[in-house]
Amino acid sequence: MKLKITYKSIWKIALPIIIGQVAQNIMVAIDTAFLGRLSEVALGASALGGLFYLAVVMLGIGFGNGAQILIGRRNGEKDYNQINVLVHQSFYFLLLLACFLFIILFFFSPLLLKYFISSPAVYQGTVEFLKFRSWGIFFACINIVFISYYVGTVKTKVLTYSTIITATINAVFDYLLIFGHHGFPQMGIGGAGFASSLAELVTCVFFFVYTIRMEKNNKYLFFQLSKFNLGKITNIMKISGPLMLQTFISFSGWFLFFMIIEHLGERALAVSNICRSIYMLMMIPLWGLASACNTLVSNLIGEGRMEEVTLLIRKISWLSLIITVVIVLFNLIIPRQVILIYTNDLSIVDDAIKVLYVISVALIFFSVAIILFMGVSGTGNTNITFRFEIITISFYMIIAFVLAIIIKTPVHYVWIVECFYFFVIGLLSYLYLRSGKWKLLKI
Repeated sequence: MKLKITYKSIWKIALPIIIGQVAQNIMVAIDTAFLGRLSEVALGASALGGLFYLAVVMLGIGFGNGAQILIGRRNGEKDYNQINVLVHQSFYFLLLLACFLFIILFFFSPLLLKYFISSPAVYQGTVEFLKFRSWGIFFACINIVFISYYVGTVKTKVLTYSTIITATINAVFDYLLIFGHHGFPQMGIGGAGFASSLAELVTCVFFFVYTIRMEKNNKYLFFQLSKFNLGKITNIMKISGPLMLQTFISFSGWFLFFMIIEHLGERALAVSNICRSIYMLMMIPLWGLASACNTLVSNLIGEGRMEEVTLLIRKISWLSLIITVVIVLFNLIIPRQVILIYTNDLSIVDDAIKVLYVISVALIFFSVAIILFMGVSGTGNTNITFRFEIITISFYMIIAFVLAIIIKTPVHYVWIVECFYFFVIGLLSYLYLRSGKWKLLKI
């Protein structure tokens, strides 16, 4: 069935992806909301631990995004046997990657973080968080395979169910383990890490059960396993490799951004963690639309409908911008009530409002930039998106360092670099799409 380029059909595909994008972000938000009742140190440590984990897991997500582009292209071409092969080779690679990433998270993160974190209390809390959070990497990598499969084949409804499961398990066990309710051990920040890992495990089990039940009714033969094939993995890596580096560098840059803010003090770090959580929640519908744009562009090109790609990206950009304006107005009208969800310390609330205003402006830039950027990625030219990332993140880090470490400006001024980042990466993506060079690419 041909894809329809209408707002209704775009939204029908994007909505489950939007809900599905909640998974990692909702765990961050839930952890922050609970730990905000614990201490400023717990807030700061969970920010750094969470970002370090995300930076590492982004290697897996980058590979999954590349596989998703290829699955989308083959789906558009109706080459279903190749989809089967892509899924299985992705599964083999990501399991091996998970083992490697676990070693980094569990064994080497205390050594690495010692050189970046100046506060001993924040350092201890970060290490404690990662000790339990690192076990989730195995289940996260398996979940990435399922998400790539379902988004690439435009069968996104399952992501709604998986996200509800993830959020529910994480919230329940945060409540039980952080504070030690109902006979559970009081684990503090370690409980937040354990709860998130457990949520990923349960979600992984759900994906397997759901897919087994659906197997008899689909044409993709998910469980007819193909053998490990290094050549096929190498082909996926041609698309995924730049995405892995790009997403890793992007989130590593954000981790280093928070390292820079940590030098402004525990209060600045606590305020930034609250606003980061709000920021990531606001981004959820936009990431969902961006992911839909990525896979729809790939499917369209696979169907030989290159002339409709620009129209698709334009319509998704308008949807993204309209949603963002509504979110930003909400923040401007009741900023204090939004921040009070995360902490009852009124002095932190007052400081956080200034940062909230800045990230609301940054979100306007993000809403269009991320659609353009993921549109470029959907064409299969992941090398160019990698170059865009390198250029932009380099200037981003330099400006943040100057503002925070050299000039020592207040924390809300440092956050202005987010506006710069998304303006530049959006402009570069727009110029590339307009050039039409992507039409010559074969994958």
